[in-house]
Amino acid sequence: MNEEQFLKKMDVALKKLPDAERLDMLNDFREHFAIGKEEGKTEEEIANNLGTPNQIAKELLATYYLEKVDDVSTTGNILRAVWAVIGLGFFNLVIVLGPFIALVVVLLTGWVSAVAFIATPLMVVANLAIYPDSFQYFDLFFSIALAGLGLLLAIGMVYATRFISTGFVRYLNYNVKLVKGGLKHG
Repeated sequence: MNEEQFLKKMDVALKKLPDAERLDMLNDFREHFAIGKEEGKTEEEIANNLGTPNQIAKELLATYYLEKVDDVSTTGNILRAVWAVIGLGFFNLVIVLGPFIALVVVLLTGWVSAVAFIATPLMVVANLAIYPDSFQYFDLFFSIALAGLGLLLAIGMVYATRFISTGFVRYLNYNVKLVKGGLKHG
């Protein structure tokens, strides 16, 4: 594979990135080829030493999205980073997707519980509107206590969501470094 073929494949594989980022990465590889040629290597030798353009592009995409999550930690950025890390290989499908689904279920359960607890006084009022004879003070006070517990749970879920998402992004970074290290030594 010569330089032009290599860069075309890289360009296609990096099409998900913004143009400025993609062109910057391609320029880095052009420089790498130029330096290799100055050292007397052929374009084919340089391309073979670099590896496959698709695998390099996958690593670059994963690194880009993880850096983006470090800058702005939104749900969309985290999902893109998870998807990019999973794309590094089949191994990551099991190692990344399994814990990600488990953590999403835990967070979703906590948030649904908090919202349900907070909404219990509304349920008592709705029950009172439908069945006026079934009103009991115990239901009212218990629903108010549950609403308070729901507020505390919601506050706890804010911190838990931040902690879990930060920890999971660190896990993704570790996974990418592990894959890159494995490829360098493999």
